[in-house]
Amino acid sequence: MEKVVSRHFGQDSTQSFVNYLKDNGYRAARKALTEMTPAGVIDEVKNSNLRGLGGAGFPTGLKWSFIPKDNPKPKYLVVNADEGEPGTFKDKYILEQDPHALIEGIIITCFAIQSHKAYVYVRGEYAKAFGSLQNAVNEAYKAGFLGAGIMGTGFNIDVVVHPGAGAYICGEETGLLESLEGKKGFPRLKPPFPAVVGLFGCPTVINNVETIACVPPIINKGSEWYVQLGCAKNGGNRLFCVSGHVQRPGIYELPLGTPLREIIYDHAGGILKGRQLKAVIPGGISAPVLTPDQIDVKMDFDSLKAIGSMAGSGGVVVMDETTDMVFAAMVAARFFAHESCGQCSPCREGSGWVYRNLKRIYEGTARPYDLINLAGIVNNIGGNTICAFGDAVTMCLSSYVSKFRHEFESKIKGRVCNTN
Repeated sequence: MEKVVSRHFGQDSTQSFVNYLKDNGYRAARKALTEMTPAGVIDEVKNSNLRGLGGAGFPTGLKWSFIPKDNPKPKYLVVNADEGEPGTFKDKYILEQDPHALIEGIIITCFAIQSHKAYVYVRGEYAKAFGSLQNAVNEAYKAGFLGAGIMGTGFNIDVVVHPGAGAYICGEETGLLESLEGKKGFPRLKPPFPAVVGLFGCPTVINNVETIACVPPIINKGSEWYVQLGCAKNGGNRLFCVSGHVQRPGIYELPLGTPLREIIYDHAGGILKGRQLKAVIPGGISAPVLTPDQIDVKMDFDSLKAIGSMAGSGGVVVMDETTDMVFAAMVAARFFAHESCGQCSPCREGSGWVYRNLKRIYEGTARPYDLINLAGIVNNIGGNTICAFGDAVTMCLSSYVSKFRHEFESKIKGRVCNTN
């Protein structure tokens, strides 16, 4: 299978500008700037069926086309590198092992939307990744590939690498914009959408690191090539982060549409110690959990949505038969309660109630009606918050209770805490 994003992983030499250039680096950027129009670049990305690989899966080229052409304000590109979704670590690899691929993608994207300034908002805990990217940006400036009149053209572009605020909610695109402007990372009401009123009140495109890193190969080899790598309406490959109870945890680049069973048993080597599979999170902790009878699903945005889950960030977390699902749900709830920004009361209060409720059930101190209360609390969070954080709490935790209800009922009935 042809590698797209991970083709340089494990090759330390490609982290440097000189070696990246030797391997046809920045050829796509030069092609875009000298042989294509901004509209032509957007059309090529549209035709590639590249979708946002940070979680939402929105068509990338379509998002770019929303930038108003008659708006006199500056236009910005913001790259979301605030990778905080538990079970996800793909962007970290790109930033550390192939930073120039991201920079080249930034150049092409900025040209397409006619932006002259890009910000890369890097997760605060990613010190090594931050340093790797900043070093690559410095190299690109020195070589004339960033700054004024890049690559001998009349196009100007500046790139700022910005450290994140250490909060999960800053990965939500409008919360990120607020943080980037120096404010609390409180998500904004939409509309207006960032394409019209974004960073500093100006038109803004926000894309994930992996999404932007896919752009140079599309420009180099064409949209038809990229489409054929994936499946219907889901072009190309994506990076799957596999962790949990598998023989070979790690990061795997595979075509969109690859069956989940193949990822677990062929690429990740199957379940650890020959145990039986019990549950799988297919797209980061926010994604509704799947049971063993659902793992023949194709790992693309549309197929997972059709069975009530989501592709999300591509974080595949595998749980074997020894997993206590009440404990797993409690840990997820603890994360959500800790990371709620506190702006919306249903999420601020509800996520804490959910965690405390699940903690009682797990510890064996729950009351008979706690499980009924849990459903009521969760249902009053989803759909009642400014951003999708509340929906993530609802979808994720409801899936645990609905698919493993007998374990929750057993905990309440027996009032026994499983400490294994």
